[in-house]
Amino acid sequence: MQKNLEVHLNVRLDKWLWAARFYKTRSIARDAVQSGKVQYNGQRSKPGKIVELGASIKVPQGYDLKDVLVVQVKEQRLGAPLAQLMYEETQASQKLRASNAEARKLSAFHSPKPDHRPDKKQRRQIIQFKQQ
Repeated sequence: MQKNLEVHLNVRLDKWLWAARFYKTRSIARDAVQSGKVQYNGQRSKPGKIVELGASIKVPQGYDLKDVLVVQVKEQRLGAPLAQLMYEETQASQKLRASNAEARKLSAFHSPKPDHRPDKKQRRQIIQFKQQ
């Protein structure tokens, strides 16, 4: 009979971010932590910081900033569905990301986008207009 004992792992912050699939490589994760883009418990930290359960980590992803709580500490990179079980995003972060996405969506409709590229005659008109 094997007992299910939880072993406390000492996992570096950059390795945890890589294992949780926030970054594609450990070196990219290390660079993000060193540059101060990632905050651990509201403070700037080093890539070698040991990740603890319940810690709050702010990670930039695309245009948004995810605020996640550490639920599991693993050092192996797993599949995406299993990696998402390693953290839990806060409600405030989810609401902020949704409102930012909605704002981006609304502003995208108001930006003037041509339906097609200008043809030869239109390009000549544009050049002539710019030279005046």
